[in-house]
Amino acid sequence: MREKELIIYKDFGDGKLLQDMAWLMEHYEDNYYNDDYRNREDKRSLFYDCMHRLLEMAGQHGFYGNLWHCYLTDLLVNNENSYSMACEIRGEVEGTINRAVLHDIIIFKEFYDYDFSRMMESLDAGCFSLILSYESCRQGSKVYNTRICKRICDLAVKFTQDRSPEEMKATLTEFYREYGVGKFGLHKAFRVVHDGQGVHIVPILNIAHVRLEDLVGYEIPKKKLTDNTEAFVEGRKANNCLLFGDAGTGKSSSIKAIANKYYDRGLRVIEIYKHQFQDLNDVIAQVKNRNYKFIIYMDDLSFEEFEIEYKYLKAVIEGGLEKKPENVLIYATSNRRHLVKESFADKEGRRDQLHSSDTVQEKLSLVSRFGVTVFFCAPDKKQFQEIVRVLAGRYGVDMPEEELLLEANKWELAHGGLSGRTAQQFIDYLLGGKSGTDGKGGTG
Repeated sequence: MREKELIIYKDFGDGKLLQDMAWLMEHYEDNYYNDDYRNREDKRSLFYDCMHRLLEMAGQHGFYGNLWHCYLTDLLVNNENSYSMACEIRGEVEGTINRAVLHDIIIFKEFYDYDFSRMMESLDAGCFSLILSYESCRQGSKVYNTRICKRICDLAVKFTQDRSPEEMKATLTEFYREYGVGKFGLHKAFRVVHDGQGVHIVPILNIAHVRLEDLVGYEIPKKKLTDNTEAFVEGRKANNCLLFGDAGTGKSSSIKAIANKYYDRGLRVIEIYKHQFQDLNDVIAQVKNRNYKFIIYMDDLSFEEFEIEYKYLKAVIEGGLEKKPENVLIYATSNRRHLVKESFADKEGRRDQLHSSDTVQEKLSLVSRFGVTVFFCAPDKKQFQEIVRVLAGRYGVDMPEEELLLEANKWELAHGGLSGRTAQQFIDYLLGGKSGTDGKGGTG
């Protein structure tokens, strides 16, 4: 087998298994080894070790079907090279690189089409058939969510149906166009991790599948948010966006919803926390040359008087020498309109502040860097009851409306006041099987 002849598709994260399998395909029946029982056993041992690694991969990734094909497919969809990154979101590219890629796909097709029956017989390892038709225990993946896992397994089957390397290359290129390549292609949302090796952007495997339609009311804020995001995804001018207002009104849920809504159009969301703002430049450097659109998301953003992290954020948004990439926007949520805590001393210029207006402007200058601000206000009593009614109908709560609203009113008085979050918590409480009061003037 010719894995060492690959030109574009090299440097696989888990390439040792490919090398070991390729060696076995070449040497499993060499006379020198077959004349020596001990060396034959070494090959059997290596073959069983490869089976072990494929089964472990199935458990980690959630793969099923032909695990050898799934492994090869996983290598292809995660290999970030000059061709795959050029094709992500944009589709087929022109140039000589296509001939180099076709050369590699010819080699991969040899791996896909390989018949293991003689090797299984020669090494007395018929149990390899488990690898060729594996039924998953369906316990979920530690690497991919269910949707992505199925996507890769389906692609592995499609590759076996392609009759030529040219067809296989076209199938792979279409996958890159539709879903992208590597972690940014296969996942919607990410977090930032800083360790001894540097700054890493790590996938979030289970993002809540929230839709904007699930957020009852707030039509004007939702439209303002989607209009800005739509422009960004389409490559038109768009602004950094601040979602502010009362707690529990759906600000964070709206961000999750747009991550789900625009994923298929190349939008990715990277969550970063206040203490990580010093890593912002490294994060942007890792994504600025990709074909995706990235929203850097900051949840519950606010600063006390003694915190200076907002200065890093100001510089990244609009104040540094290096221009912020066109494929990056910053979205933040906050309960504070002006983000940085102000005091009367700031305004009155007490004590040693000779230029009090400068102090105020310094703190207000951060929010001015968000071109779009979206206000989420707490619902009034009537709006709260409408949210409860809609959620009760959506989740199939069987209760007379008068009793439902009475219990909802009791609940909000004892659990944080009027908000969409409180309404959802009340419905969850009812779905948990309790409908009475606790004898203290409220439900639950």
